[in-house]
Amino acid sequence: MTKTIWLATAAVSLLAVPVAAQTSPNPDSVAQVPVPTGPVQSAPAVDAAQRGVLVFEPAFFADSRPNTALDMISRLPGFGLDTGDTDTRGFAGAAGNVLIDGDRPSSKSDGLDQVLRRISAASVERIELIRGGAPGIDMQGLPVIANVVLRRTVTVERVLEFNSYLYPDGYVGPILAGEYSRREGDNSIEGSISATTDRTDGTGEGYRRRYDPSGALIQDADLILWDRFRNVRATGAVQRPFAGGRLRANALASWFGRENTQDLLIRSGAGIDSFNDEESDSLEGELGVTWTRDLSARTAVELVGLQRWSSEDYTGVSEGGGDTSTFTSDATAGETIGRAVLRFRPNDRWAFESGAEVAYNILDSATAYEENGVAIPLPSASVKVEELRGEAFGQATWRPDAKLTLEAGLRVEVSEISQSGDSDQTKSFVYPKPRLQMTWTPWTGHQFRFRAERQVGQLDFDDFVASADIDIGQVEGGNPDLEPDKTTLLEAVYERRFWGEGVLELSAQHGEVEDVVDLIPLTGGFDGVGNIGDGSFDQYQVRLTLPMDRLGVPNARLQTRASWVSTEVTDPLTGETRRFQGNQAFGCGVNFNHDLQGGKYSYGFDHGCNVDKGRAFRVREVRAFHNAPFVTLYGQWKPTSDTTIRVDLGNATDRESGYDRDIYAGPRDVSPLAYREVRRTKMSPWLFVQLRKNF
Repeated sequence: MTKTIWLATAAVSLLAVPVAAQTSPNPDSVAQVPVPTGPVQSAPAVDAAQRGVLVFEPAFFADSRPNTALDMISRLPGFGLDTGDTDTRGFAGAAGNVLIDGDRPSSKSDGLDQVLRRISAASVERIELIRGGAPGIDMQGLPVIANVVLRRTVTVERVLEFNSYLYPDGYVGPILAGEYSRREGDNSIEGSISATTDRTDGTGEGYRRRYDPSGALIQDADLILWDRFRNVRATGAVQRPFAGGRLRANALASWFGRENTQDLLIRSGAGIDSFNDEESDSLEGELGVTWTRDLSARTAVELVGLQRWSSEDYTGVSEGGGDTSTFTSDATAGETIGRAVLRFRPNDRWAFESGAEVAYNILDSATAYEENGVAIPLPSASVKVEELRGEAFGQATWRPDAKLTLEAGLRVEVSEISQSGDSDQTKSFVYPKPRLQMTWTPWTGHQFRFRAERQVGQLDFDDFVASADIDIGQVEGGNPDLEPDKTTLLEAVYERRFWGEGVLELSAQHGEVEDVVDLIPLTGGFDGVGNIGDGSFDQYQVRLTLPMDRLGVPNARLQTRASWVSTEVTDPLTGETRRFQGNQAFGCGVNFNHDLQGGKYSYGFDHGCNVDKGRAFRVREVRAFHNAPFVTLYGQWKPTSDTTIRVDLGNATDRESGYDRDIYAGPRDVSPLAYREVRRTKMSPWLFVQLRKNF
């Protein structure tokens, strides 16, 4: 850690080092940014007209020999991939921070990382890092976007991968995958299929120990965890010219099955052995269509249609001392989205965007719980939730000069959520969501970003329905009386680029949150998700990307991150001020990679040095999560340009995970502590072996 601090200090002392770049015009650029004429291995090109746009050509990545666009994105200095949130209802809110030819991928269920993985590095013309906006680019409401610009020439890619996880006990988890793509201008076709069977950190051994309030051991038990999952996934997409524009259609189908068990064996103290078994199967499908067209040189339209569907069956059984409890769940969900966007850029200083989105969402879920064959009533055990949601939006971007960009936008969300079944009610919401952002680049290599925004969370439909944690014998009731949280957010970011690839980023956020979503007591003695009042948070983060060429290690890069978060909310039971549910007050990470012989060999490590994991506050329990820091090492060899062999050593430190539980005799505001429980398990280290072949 001392060495990391020294390196960070060294970078700070170099803040005055200028970033040199050579540029020339390039009329083919989607963002109208120039292509560098000089070497770019040491620094990206900077758009002279828009200092917020940096251009990274393939030569910049040459020393790492990337296979895919995802490999190139991972090497962008000072950029972290955000794949978006596929669980977010609606299309706009699920966006990640990477565009392809100026447009976001048309699929919602297919992760952004998977889309980028199917684009070969040979297909990439350049990558533009856009900070604060650029003409013709939809920033998705984000301050920084990476735009992957593809070559217009014919590229054909055929890839086969055989990957496998290897464990010390001899278990092998294979992954087979195949991909095909062909691109020529606006024409493209691509497809992929993969099959996996493996296990997770749900397999391992450990212990569960209970202590009385004085700290004396009253029970010691062994834990034996086992799990397996299987997954088959297929995707496809076609893009063709249509009606004067581009039409892209995509489809996805996936099946996922999982089983996990837990054996609890009492070694000392009162108690009985128990066995838990959980099984689930889920199906998922998606069909999406996106049509874009330039109506004029400065006006464009985009239409999106999307249909998603999923189903899941779950059964959890717990047995012990002759007693049996069973929890079952059967859920079907669907989403239908229609979206239209109109973009207008009257000149190089102004850009406008407006549009609307309508979505229909549904969750039909039935749950049941019984003990020794006797049904136990649950709050909201069987519920059908439907949502009709619309959003109208507009924004304007003004660039008075090359140093300054101002963006103002307003989204107005209107929704109606109705519930039927065990609970019948309808709620309507109207939420305006204004946003203001300023990006100022006073000198090359220095940028300031300021943002003020009103954000509205989304209600999780699963919280309307009862659920269970069979492994600890806990059942939660559903709560139909929920409102989304609302946040007023203020953010300031300073970014300093140095040494070509070096980036130092300092950021601060403050948020005022209304209707914080947490756990509350429900009828029948159950916990459930509910609103607990207003709260606030402050977050500070430092991120450093340090090229190590000048420190005597050529083609090596060190990345570090540290964040501090302070949150406050009033506990609904005790009335005392505490953190948000699960809030992690401190987090950090260190990543190092080194390329040798022009990328023929590479090695590195990733270390998550987090030490504080936050707490969960229930009616009768306070749970503190525990995850020891992790270390992953890797080595990679590319014997030929179309073959990659990689080996990862994961969980190298054989870290412990689990939690500490303070369990009370009743509601914790009025009841004494009954006992403390400490649970720890270890998964064991593993090897990941990858063989990738391009044809």
